[in-house]
Amino acid sequence: MLSRKVWPLLLTLFVLMLGVACAAEPEVQTETAVETVVIEEANEATAEPSGDQSESVVEEPKVTQAEPEEPPVESQTEPIRLDLHSRTDPPSLDPSLANDTTSGFFIGQMFIGLTTFDDEANVVPRLATDWEVSDDGLKWTFHLRDDIRWVRRDSDSGTFEDIGPVTAQDVVYGVTRTLDPATASTNAYNLYLIEGAEAFNAADPSAENIEELVTNLGVSAPDETTVVFRLTSPAAYFPAITGLRMMYPQPQAAIEEGGEQWTEPGSIVTNGPYTLAEWNHGASLLLKKNPLWIDADEVQIDLIGGPIVEQASTAMALYENNELDLIADPPGWEPPLADMDRIQSDPQLSQEYFTAPRLCTDFFGFVQTKPPFDDVLVRKAFATAIDRVNIVENVAKGGQIPAHSFAAPGTLGNVADDMRIGGHLIQADYADQVAQAQAWLAEAGYPEGDGIDIILGHDTAEGQIQLAQAVQAMWQEAFPQADITIESQEWGVYIDTLMPGSPDETKPHIFRLGLCSDYPDQNDWLPVFTSESGMNVTKYNNSEYDALIEAATFEADITKRLALYRQAEAMIIDQDAVIAPINYYTFNRLYKPWLTKVVISPVGVDPIAQWEIDWEAKKAARDE
Repeated sequence: MLSRKVWPLLLTLFVLMLGVACAAEPEVQTETAVETVVIEEANEATAEPSGDQSESVVEEPKVTQAEPEEPPVESQTEPIRLDLHSRTDPPSLDPSLANDTTSGFFIGQMFIGLTTFDDEANVVPRLATDWEVSDDGLKWTFHLRDDIRWVRRDSDSGTFEDIGPVTAQDVVYGVTRTLDPATASTNAYNLYLIEGAEAFNAADPSAENIEELVTNLGVSAPDETTVVFRLTSPAAYFPAITGLRMMYPQPQAAIEEGGEQWTEPGSIVTNGPYTLAEWNHGASLLLKKNPLWIDADEVQIDLIGGPIVEQASTAMALYENNELDLIADPPGWEPPLADMDRIQSDPQLSQEYFTAPRLCTDFFGFVQTKPPFDDVLVRKAFATAIDRVNIVENVAKGGQIPAHSFAAPGTLGNVADDMRIGGHLIQADYADQVAQAQAWLAEAGYPEGDGIDIILGHDTAEGQIQLAQAVQAMWQEAFPQADITIESQEWGVYIDTLMPGSPDETKPHIFRLGLCSDYPDQNDWLPVFTSESGMNVTKYNNSEYDALIEAATFEADITKRLALYRQAEAMIIDQDAVIAPINYYTFNRLYKPWLTKVVISPVGVDPIAQWEIDWEAKKAARDE
């Protein structure tokens, strides 16, 4: 039986590898060519997930330069492909607009930012080579490498066009575009540390002073390889934020030319190890290795992608038929809950199964502008009448930990080991929880749930259906007179429905979501519920909470900052019951044995460019 006590976590426990250890960081390659380079490819492999891949023969990339001294050399090679599935169409491949893990997975393979995280969740340079901060902590100067290129792949010919170097101005444009109120990015609040960011983002796009607000924005490019940020207050964690996708450099010309379609194949311009080759909306998505990537010679996998699979059971069948190399979320489904017992007892599948702690929390949120959840007693009652131990042991079955707070263990400032917060959510005897929940609901005027008529919303994942059904049964038993209906929506539609700007009449009363950390700090978690947050799907509005989060954001003393975060957790869990945390996530994945090197990111996006496949073993398993 899973212990109710939360296990202690160090970030190093998130450093997870299957197979051999991660190779050292490759040396920087110095670019010598000065002419535009076009890479040509032949017979591009399709995005179909199955079939005889030996028929997908791709010509070795041919480099053509102006007036070459010798003819280009051609050779035949077979593309090494990672077959994976997506749970849905990515709602957006735009770094400023994406707000979900599926979109983030693909964006993270195609674009890079100033920084990233190493295998121990430490911030390390990526587009930046190094940086320094002023003595007062308000001015951050980042120095950029000059050998990262923007590329566009032509969908018809398969050629790669070198658009030019990624410059400091591209970083300024990306930050400015995310903050531009006309962009309507739900992630803009992450950048409010930057001087002038909040004023610009909150302005009317048609305001007369909009240009002045842009001019006053605290980001500038004094030259092509230097970006300077001015902050409103010291923030030691600022380099972690510069690695978030909403701060990625962005290709201004491509965006202005392509408009809303700029992320489609043939139009998208990227700067990472991969770019978009095919996107058959609703059917499949395929990424192609970028031959102009600075470390292209170190990237073994040529193609990444496969089908969009609406059901986890379908993905599992494809995996067991060797048509998928892994089952993982993101970008697809975790192993189906119905198969977890079989997976863990099967001699072969148990060897391919992988689980470890993950910086995510699963929760139910209450839309506070929809009665009866405008009443804190009703929210407390429903949050308490959930048997979390039962859920992780008999529904999720993946080693998850029952959750009584918001931020997952391993996050700076989390209170997962402090049962003084949210202790009423995980009591020694679940019957005591039910009694307390019933008392709160009766006090609110709904004895035994009489008069309650609500909708519980979730996406179409099979696991979420089972979770919703289990919780619905718990609530019906605790509140027998309540009318609780379950409704589901496809992921992209579901996310749009929950956004704060969507009409309340289309929203469920309660919804299931999870939050995964982009960087291991409470500043990545708690601001979600501030009144101005574009991700405040609960529509919680508490000026005291807003002030608390603002104070924590700009507090330089770490002891005081942690105390402020603890106050904030107590406010959203105990005082106002903004959410009902369910469990702290784990990674639950299946990997084929021919994936010989798999590096799993503790935060951010899995770095597929570092993975390797034993191609001959994969072909043999598939009878190719």
